[in-house]
Amino acid sequence: MRRIYLYLLIFTIPTLGLVSSAQARDKSATSAMASTAPASGPRAEFLEEIAYYEQRYTRLAEAMPAEKYAWRPAEGVRSVGEVFAHITVANYGIARALGTPPPAGIDPKAILALSSDKPKLVEALKDSFAHFRSAILALSDADSDKPQKMFNRQTTLRGSFIMITGHYGEHLGQSIAYARVNSVVPPWTEEAQQQQQKPAEKPKP
Repeated sequence: MRRIYLYLLIFTIPTLGLVSSAQARDKSATSAMASTAPASGPRAEFLEEIAYYEQRYTRLAEAMPAEKYAWRPAEGVRSVGEVFAHITVANYGIARALGTPPPAGIDPKAILALSSDKPKLVEALKDSFAHFRSAILALSDADSDKPQKMFNRQTTLRGSFIMITGHYGEHLGQSIAYARVNSVVPPWTEEAQQQQQKPAEKPKP
């Protein structure tokens, strides 16, 4: 977790307005991006990973009760909401490192201040993933071996995809642990358990 702090220290953007207005998603742009999404190659594979983590983060954020967003396991450790806010800010910061600046009005401090406001933070989280996908679509598979600095480490563009996935996994595990401690079963786990409990269909005669 500490390595991302180094990156966020250099990720500073002037406050230009309220986060809620700045993060409004453009539906037509989203449709256009979907039509240009690659079918194969490094970006296509990475976009699949992004989709996987996006649905887990957003579904878990929606499943956590609003009153639990301020819960933290110990003093000095991120709260439930602060983890989701951290991922939101990181999505914009990483996209910037990959060459796509954040939309006007995005302020990391304002996003972090939403850590106890579930509705606004969930929306901000979704917006950040949409922006991050657009940043990946703006890249070229031909640059996969191009040098890239990520999380204060020198790697390649392809290597940065692996590092980013690791970052997602690290904090998703943290969020799942937080949910479990607060008696919240991750939605995808609950669905799998319900499916297992269904009686097997008898074969038709």
